[in-house]
Amino acid sequence: MKTVKQFFSIVLVAVLTVGFAFNSEAKKSGDTSSSTVVEIAVSNPDFSILVEAVTKADLAGALSADGPFTVFAPTNDAFSSLFKELGVNGVSDLTAEQLTPILTYHVVSGKVMSSDLSNTSVETLNGKKIKVDLNEGVKINDSKVVAADIAGKNGVIHVIDKVLVPAEKSGGCN
Repeated sequence: MKTVKQFFSIVLVAVLTVGFAFNSEAKKSGDTSSSTVVEIAVSNPDFSILVEAVTKADLAGALSADGPFTVFAPTNDAFSSLFKELGVNGVSDLTAEQLTPILTYHVVSGKVMSSDLSNTSVETLNGKKIKVDLNEGVKINDSKVVAADIAGKNGVIHVIDKVLVPAEKSGGCN
């Protein structure tokens, strides 16, 4: 299992690095169907802190691979709230080792559209589970989904209002 996680980390680094270099017509037109989830994130200023964190953690490549991936993408405001809670100024105050488990906790294998969701728990790329709750809107752990189904050619992004932080003990959901 550790080898698979290392592979995903290496691929994520390579692909995000390549993805940052692309400035596709899809980004200019707003059509995301021909863009990867990475290109979508890079082109959206509301995800600039997420992109900065992924870059610092050297987790760039895998999300531009074939996938498919479901990404629960926190906004800049969500990251700002986390930084305030942690008493840090931003990504620059965190190490790659601190960022990696948090970032991989936001990605699930497969392309899961909002119409596919149910009350359940699913395993993320870091091996820990997140809880999906549809009882009062759509919540992922204690974060609300504020925009859904931003489809790319290799997956889908759901925008969330809070950064998901994995529980210290394995198997727990926040």
